[in-house]
Amino acid sequence: MKTQNWLLLTYKVPPEPAKKRIALWRRLKGMGAVYLQNGVCLLPKTDDHTRRLKMIENEISEMAGESVILETIALDQAQENKVVGRFKADRDEEYVEFLDKCKDFEAEIAKETAASHFTYAELEENDVDLKKLQSWLGKIRKLDFYGATLAAEADQRLQTCEALLDTYAQRVFEAHDENK
Repeated sequence: MKTQNWLLLTYKVPPEPAKKRIALWRRLKGMGAVYLQNGVCLLPKTDDHTRRLKMIENEISEMAGESVILETIALDQAQENKVVGRFKADRDEEYVEFLDKCKDFEAEIAKETAASHFTYAELEENDVDLKKLQSWLGKIRKLDFYGATLAAEADQRLQTCEALLDTYAQRVFEAHDENK
């Protein structure tokens, strides 16, 4: 098996203003970083991650903080598996949240269908919600570096939501054709 290279960022920033420290944490998590402990995070080594970490390094300096970026590999396969497991667990947490929102979407479509509420306004609202789900899943996939276990289920669930909205749209169009 090919050895995975990672970028390790260690940093220390002043506690105040907390807003800057929190923004830094959010940016790193938004890149898909896994925190090994406070101020120590890991990302797969890519040109994009290298460039973005160098920019973050400059921001940390501007905050009067300190940082070091290292390229590293795991000591052995067991250690590598632990790290990959952490990445997968983080993504699975996001997939669980996504699946919950899909359940909400499905319930909304079922409620509107049961109430025979087939309006263009409702269709537009549900279409906006579906687009949010599609965008959100795209963002999670982009950070799913190692194929988290819930990825396939999330893909399938989104397809279900898309099919439900297509069926609902057809009912809206039929309801409006009948009213003419």
